[in-house]
Amino acid sequence: MNISTPLVSQIPSLRNLWKEAFGDSDAFLDMFFKTAFHPKRCRCITENDDVLAALYWFDCQNNDNSIAYIYAVATATSHRSQGLCHHLMTDTHRHLAEQGYESTILVPGSLELFHFYEKIGYQACTCIRKFECEANAEELLLLPVTKEEYASLRKILLPPNSIIQEKENLDFLNTQANFYMGQGILFTAYQQKDSLSVIELLGDASKAPSIVHSLGYKKGTFRTPGQSTPFSMYYPLQDRSIPPSYFAFAFD
Repeated sequence: MNISTPLVSQIPSLRNLWKEAFGDSDAFLDMFFKTAFHPKRCRCITENDDVLAALYWFDCQNNDNSIAYIYAVATATSHRSQGLCHHLMTDTHRHLAEQGYESTILVPGSLELFHFYEKIGYQACTCIRKFECEANAEELLLLPVTKEEYASLRKILLPPNSIIQEKENLDFLNTQANFYMGQGILFTAYQQKDSLSVIELLGDASKAPSIVHSLGYKKGTFRTPGQSTPFSMYYPLQDRSIPPSYFAFAFD
């Protein structure tokens, strides 16, 4: 077995592993590999050119330090319960430290995965507030903004010590969601079935029902900065590392 960055010829195997692990469509994978993927931000375990396990990361910043948001960690069904994921994560931590990254962050998809990553050395570090609401009758003036405008405005409203997610983070997010601003608010949202899903709302959260109404929906779900729901986990790669206070875009 070998651990390395993938070859271009191995992308079909990476896609097959992703579909087996997560069930995402070819259309979703087309968007990811077009807007967010780069071989230098992927590590995989291979054997005879078969991809047995893989993970990816997005480049982020925290207090001018490089943070790797680790994403889509997967092991082939035929090779699970053999320690491959732990082995791949350990090697990736070593590789990222050598590249000058200060820490890694990830978002477990279940309580079981929180426990799994704790065993590797991760610690819970950021929380969010999640809530649902129905539309009210108040109309807001909401203006679409570009991802570049969103990135600039977002820095003004983020809590101190937040992780900054730009470049391929916003490129990929923009394939699924749109960016908006209004008086005292900034948010990114997409349609989920018949409701509005707001991935991040910064500013005055009391305007959530008016956001739902103004975009033509009857109900919506929201994520905002808060302390009610554990969200991400953190692993220091350098002695100077300090856990961040807020992380938003999990691409789940």
